[in-house]
Amino acid sequence: MKRIEHFAKPGFLAMLTVAALMIPTTIAAQERMQIKSSGSTQIQNTQTGVAGMQQNEIDEAFSEDEDDIGFDIDIGGGTTKLDRTIGSGQAGVGPTVAGKNRAKSNPEVVTSFDGLNFFNQRFANNGNQFSVEPPDQALCAGNGFVLESVNDVLAIYSGGSSTPSAITDLNTFYGYARAIDRTKSPLTFGPSITDPSCHFDQDTQRWFHVVLTLDRAAPTTQTLSGANHLDIAVSDTASPLGSWTVFRIPVQNDGTQGTPNHGCVARVRVGSPPKTVLVPGPCLGDYPHIGMDKNGLYITTNEFNLNAPGFRGAQVYAISKQGLVSGGPVNVVLFDTAALAPNLPLQLPGFTVWGALSPAAIFDGADGGTEYFLSSIAVFSDHGTANQLVLWNLSNTQSIDAPTPAVNLNASLVNVETYAVPPNSEQEVGDFPQGQCLADNTINTPFGVGCWRFFFALGGPFINPEIKLPSNDSRMQQVSLANGKLWAALDTAVTVNGATKAGAAFFVLHPEGPASAKTASVVQQGIIAVADNNVTYPAVGVNPSGRGVIGMTLLGSDNYPSAAYASLDAKIGAGDVHSAAAGAGPDDGFTGYFPQVNPIRPRWGDYGAVAVDGDGSLWFASEYIAQTCTLAQYVQTNFTCGNTRGSLGNWATRITHANVQ
Repeated sequence: MKRIEHFAKPGFLAMLTVAALMIPTTIAAQERMQIKSSGSTQIQNTQTGVAGMQQNEIDEAFSEDEDDIGFDIDIGGGTTKLDRTIGSGQAGVGPTVAGKNRAKSNPEVVTSFDGLNFFNQRFANNGNQFSVEPPDQALCAGNGFVLESVNDVLAIYSGGSSTPSAITDLNTFYGYARAIDRTKSPLTFGPSITDPSCHFDQDTQRWFHVVLTLDRAAPTTQTLSGANHLDIAVSDTASPLGSWTVFRIPVQNDGTQGTPNHGCVARVRVGSPPKTVLVPGPCLGDYPHIGMDKNGLYITTNEFNLNAPGFRGAQVYAISKQGLVSGGPVNVVLFDTAALAPNLPLQLPGFTVWGALSPAAIFDGADGGTEYFLSSIAVFSDHGTANQLVLWNLSNTQSIDAPTPAVNLNASLVNVETYAVPPNSEQEVGDFPQGQCLADNTINTPFGVGCWRFFFALGGPFINPEIKLPSNDSRMQQVSLANGKLWAALDTAVTVNGATKAGAAFFVLHPEGPASAKTASVVQQGIIAVADNNVTYPAVGVNPSGRGVIGMTLLGSDNYPSAAYASLDAKIGAGDVHSAAAGAGPDDGFTGYFPQVNPIRPRWGDYGAVAVDGDGSLWFASEYIAQTCTLAQYVQTNFTCGNTRGSLGNWATRITHANVQ
């Protein structure tokens, strides 16, 4: 859910100087629970609202000011805010590369079209939505359908059409009240939904969709209650247009609603003059992502204190796939890497532990069924660099349906080439009408002279530089298990032609050995980089024969944010970077402008997605900018530039279908 936040180092700074060898360790501690169905749902094609700017454009739960960053939540009748600024997130020094890669396999683009964009997301459900950035993106494909989910909206494309057969907001899909109901006075608010993931499972012929949902303290407030949960929707047939069954796993892990107590804390202000103290509070199950094998669906989260500084460690939820498909009850086993850190490699908790998805129901049946995960560790380093990954394996997954599941989580280090936290990415200079509007002091408005008055009553004009976009923090991105190998990528700093840029590091690993001493050899690895440009947020998908694609965003001094891709195979590595769709203009999002947010913290990405279709072809989706307009056009079209953007943002997504040879 990295909407208006950044991740940084939680205090494990000197530990990367210890052993550089693989250090297997076995983890036994776990929590068991069982969940039941929460009801059923079906995708509905909700109406698009009337375009324009309205009050309450931004969810206050995700607003910022100089002193507090993040969520208002209700603690003991009072209100406080989440702070997830837990370090500087300073960029590291990455490897020097030539900026040219070529592989023998070249994807053939079958079709490429625009997916969901800021306008679709903001004006879904008759406009009862917030402005949100960046686009957290899910993509899955199968049986002639493509499902794309971005932030809190979902679209289905069928029969090869680039026009969605259905668009719905996720509040409606999951059976909740509208995100904001603008027809009521006072306004009412439904839960906040974020971080979607999805997968079509060839094994069961079912669609799986997962989100993080944060509950409100009351319907008439945007303040959060502290309760948050993973919502899982599973289709009842092979068609995503049919009925779905919904399940919910509470993840606040504070001892309420059957959760374990992980000891999270909350900041509250007490006394006169007020002072801040820490009290017991809820955790946050942030940034959920999914993996799957023959036996289970695996959801991992990054656990934070919900309203106090502090990252705790990744959580791994192993969930019975058969229980989900049959409608429940469903066995769930939870592993807490924070509690297990003393027995983990380098004594570090997991961070963005990303589970593997497998094409064509090809799973690892060794050790009673094995699911693999990968994570990175550069973010824990003082210098923002590392040369190791963590390989996780969950063994005996066939026991997940037993009365007492006996799954085991193991972890070891794998030596790889150096990767580093990347710098922010510059973009080609162009019109950025929201930023230009905030700085304008000439345009007549109903509120006085100055375009900035459309947004604020006092204080303008507000002059902002054109936005530099974040390039992630070297956390692991999408992981695939195909052709007996693990395929993955992450963002990294690189030096190209003497300049420090953002690039993508990719890895092809071969897992070896028994579950309790699992290691991996490096089959292939490398860096994708483009001179005078940046590549960000790589997503990896590989078909059963070992041919793959890395989808990404390309941007730099001569490129607006563009949807791009490179081929991938295990013999030669990654190919040249190709453009799936060139960006039409610069990013113009509200998180990059004062005083829309304070301090400025531009948002871009979080993650893209690649999905393997049943015929071995690949679909991939990346964030890019599909539109451009002038300040005059922005004002004259009610801030939508012909329904191509919203008043506060202009991100878009590009969906591309490719055959790989």
